[in-house]
Amino acid sequence: MSLESPVLDIDPLIDDPKTRIVVCCGSGGVGKTTTAAALGVRAAERGRKAVVLTIDPARRLAQSMGLTELDNTPRKVAGIDESAGGELHAMMLDMKRTFDEVVLQHTDRERARAILDNPFYQSLSAGFAGTQEYMAMEKLGQLRALDEWDLIIVDTPPSRSALDFLDAPKRLGSFLDGRFIRLLMAPAKVGGRAGVKFLNVGMSMMTGTLSKVMGAHLLRDVQTFVAAMDSMFGGFRSRADATYKLLQANGTAFLVVAAPERDALREASYFVERLAAENMPLAGLVLNRVHGSGAARLTAERALAAAEALEDLGALEAADDDPAAEDPPTPQPTGEFDESAENLQSVGIVDQPGGKAGLRTADGGEGTPSTDSTDTNSPGAPAGSPTPSPTACAPAQGPAAGRPADPPDADRIAAGLLRLHAERMQLVARERRTRDRFVSVHPDVPMVDVAALPGDVHDLEGLRAIGERLAQGQPTAA
Repeated sequence: MSLESPVLDIDPLIDDPKTRIVVCCGSGGVGKTTTAAALGVRAAERGRKAVVLTIDPARRLAQSMGLTELDNTPRKVAGIDESAGGELHAMMLDMKRTFDEVVLQHTDRERARAILDNPFYQSLSAGFAGTQEYMAMEKLGQLRALDEWDLIIVDTPPSRSALDFLDAPKRLGSFLDGRFIRLLMAPAKVGGRAGVKFLNVGMSMMTGTLSKVMGAHLLRDVQTFVAAMDSMFGGFRSRADATYKLLQANGTAFLVVAAPERDALREASYFVERLAAENMPLAGLVLNRVHGSGAARLTAERALAAAEALEDLGALEAADDDPAAEDPPTPQPTGEFDESAENLQSVGIVDQPGGKAGLRTADGGEGTPSTDSTDTNSPGAPAGSPTPSPTACAPAQGPAAGRPADPPDADRIAAGLLRLHAERMQLVARERRTRDRFVSVHPDVPMVDVAALPGDVHDLEGLRAIGERLAQGQPTAA
């Protein structure tokens, strides 16, 4: 007996004007991007002015929404039914461009140019670990501050761990407050001759060691970057804290997205516990790509048994319809010589007193030699050759002895379908057990199961179909 959890009702969540931010989070490869896009389409067609922020590098969202490109600027999605008064915009996070915008916005032009041209900054903004998660938080804060949309749907980065999104602001604060950064910033803060003296005396040994490890050019780039960013570090921390508090606000709802697989649900369990520890509002769990069957009453065991029975029955019927499939009777020795062959099956090789001449008779009788008998059935054979037995010369028919005949096509197809159904039911049972383990640990978390589609989602109709499954088959109209 499977465990049941509270049902996650999506439509009241996205219809509520108090809901301003929906964050779709979870481990990679569980359908976060598709879920976020489907929620955006459904919310817009139910009257909300929504924007979807995706951080998916595969750019499937752009393809699904019919956009030729997605960039750091929200673009309106065509093909949305706006009769209810809603509309949909979509954008893809450009991590480096977002970082550049932060630099340009929070420092003067001369220092901004020094930062943007710094090689260490270029590497940091292009792919430093944790930068993508932090910039997603930064962009979320920017969108919320603009107040142009009444619903922001965030597709979190495809991180190895779902917790990276929540940990990014704290990791940035730890990095900025770390000893290494403070040491690099110290010379710039001291200033004058004292700063030069400190740099020459106090840091000579440290910089010499770091130069060997990092390289002199890299160390110089890092020091220049840190000196230029000094005035911005406080701004980074304050905005990260503000965005973190925004995620804890009542208008934010977290949707944990998972697949019915052990690793994905384990990651979802960790995330649920972390949200509870951080006092962040959890709306529920979306379980994507759930498999089912229209013939669930036929169990895997019964389907396999029926397939085996059909295969056995088909083999028996094929054997009954094929006379050649029967084993010939074993001749019993009678003491009389069988004229049809020299090598008797039961008594081995028998030499006749007269050799082969003893088998030749003028009239087919026994014992009288024939001198002019000719085998007319074998042209070119020597005179007096015995007429071959039709039974002995006929090619073998039917399957080899002891090998069952192939069943008829109908039985074979039916047995194959039964085996496919058995595999599907085994998959359904495995997914159900995995789901039940999660429910047993988190019985109060609302859940919605989204049935797997037969193909990939690549257009708005596919996103609408996902939205209907999210709303458990309810039509889009409110």
